[in-house]
Amino acid sequence: MNIFYSNLLKAVSVIILLMCCNKNVNQGTSQSLNDFAVDNLALASGQIDLQLQVAIEKQRIPRTQHEDGSIQFTHNGNFDWTEGFFPGTCWYLYSFTGDEKYRNAAETLQDLIKDHRFLTTNHDLGFVFNCSYGAGYRITKNEDFKQILLDAANSLIQRYNPTVGCILSWNVDRGWQSSRGWLFPVIIDNMMNLELLFEASEITGDPIYRDIAISHANTTLKNHFRDDFSSYHVIDYNPQTGAVRSKQTAQGYAHESAWARGQAWGLYGYTICYRYTKDPAYLEAAEKIANFILSNPNMPEDLVPYWDYNSPKIPNDFRDVSAAAITASALIELVEYSERDYLKSAKAILRSLSSATYKADQGTNNHFILKHSVGSIPHGAEIDVPLVYADYYYVESLIRLHKSEIKNQEVFVSGISVK
Repeated sequence: MNIFYSNLLKAVSVIILLMCCNKNVNQGTSQSLNDFAVDNLALASGQIDLQLQVAIEKQRIPRTQHEDGSIQFTHNGNFDWTEGFFPGTCWYLYSFTGDEKYRNAAETLQDLIKDHRFLTTNHDLGFVFNCSYGAGYRITKNEDFKQILLDAANSLIQRYNPTVGCILSWNVDRGWQSSRGWLFPVIIDNMMNLELLFEASEITGDPIYRDIAISHANTTLKNHFRDDFSSYHVIDYNPQTGAVRSKQTAQGYAHESAWARGQAWGLYGYTICYRYTKDPAYLEAAEKIANFILSNPNMPEDLVPYWDYNSPKIPNDFRDVSAAAITASALIELVEYSERDYLKSAKAILRSLSSATYKADQGTNNHFILKHSVGSIPHGAEIDVPLVYADYYYVESLIRLHKSEIKNQEVFVSGISVK
């Protein structure tokens, strides 16, 4: 029997096996990965269908829910760092289903925030515009979307200080930040805004955006991480000399603790940096952060972390589903670059998030997909509630898992190689 027919028979066997494994989502590990991802994306889209109806009717973007249980939208007309996530989720579901209602919702809702691209007073333009207009541009190649993306990148780099080597996070002349005594605070979250800059250089061929992103990543790698590769939340710099003034937290339990979502931001951010640069230092950083997260003695068995790995109330403290969803998505991408197998952990996280413990029944939870996230306990804000960005990264994780599985099946069935 020649190799073509041998591979063909093997491919047919795999297809039959996959068909036999097409079981209900609640049957756990017996379910194929592809079926798991597809089934849970279908359930997620059911919630988002209901949520987008409300969002379109009110012309507002969902963020979380109030203490009284009513839905909380982003600030009407004012900048909100979470305002790009719901349009981004709609773009993801459009890419997965081809259903025009998701595209229409994404375009309608992101249009509400397009003028914010010119703001130079906030560092989160990467979150906002890469997740919304960036996703839309990658899917549709709409030239208007591209220009909005580039406008946002040009605004963001105005906050870069070459002496420090970083983009300024929070302004310190107003609000609660003004009471901290900071001069040039940089938060680990800012790693997530770098993808916008890398994309801007890819689109234009101008290296300025990429160079700033690399500078920021290198400075953060130098100063934000402890020996075990847990990260500080806030590093305050002297803007005239670039010297580190202090290492603190704003949303974690303590200055020397490991705020869970901060660790996830770092993991995701350095995975992004490796994607664009192939610098082995970034891959090593991502792997070390992943190791800190996955081997942490305070990580629960279901891999949904407490809001801070050093909380003294563990095991009787709040979990942060958003940190778990971000971590899962980052690990699935990291598998593409690393010799270490992080897929098992990513799948375990997604199975936990897809369980009744963390995923809401359809029609409940103000139509958010996931429950039990934490915004900021030190600020008394968004504690044990649904959060729009938890849903965004959950949907992203499932789509990444689905694409990964389809890719492996296509390689197998093609007869080119057999795994």
